[in-house]
Amino acid sequence: MTSRMFTRLIGALFLLVGVLGFIPGFLSNPHPDAVPALFADEGYGLLFGLFPVNWIHNLVHLGVGIAALSSARSVRQARGFARGLTWFYGILAVMGVIPPLSMTFGLIPLHGWDVWLHGGTAALAAYYGYGKRAQAAETAEDYQRVA
Repeated sequence: MTSRMFTRLIGALFLLVGVLGFIPGFLSNPHPDAVPALFADEGYGLLFGLFPVNWIHNLVHLGVGIAALSSARSVRQARGFARGLTWFYGILAVMGVIPPLSMTFGLIPLHGWDVWLHGGTAALAAYYGYGKRAQAAETAEDYQRVA
């Protein structure tokens, strides 16, 4: 898979997850004892019964999806997006394991299964942003755009 294809795929997935987070049928109510202090508790629930989200979290997913799709225009932009995604989701994964930060100051839930998902997203993005060499077709495409 090319870095541009990765960026397109991430964009589509994040847009889908962002939209599904607003549909009550995809959210389940967490156990009342497991709900941490959250100031922005509108739309709070467990997406697919696993991932804690609220309306701000869903907006972040939509924003990342839009940014990904707009960055898929060139190899350079796609790799830059993947690098930014690596740092953004890496920081969110670390924040999720630190209790005072796991709720992003009461705005966005980052705990539970989100930690694993954010860490996995960061690792995959690191591969396409830093580790994977651009394929010959990608490099040729960038040269054609410049010419």
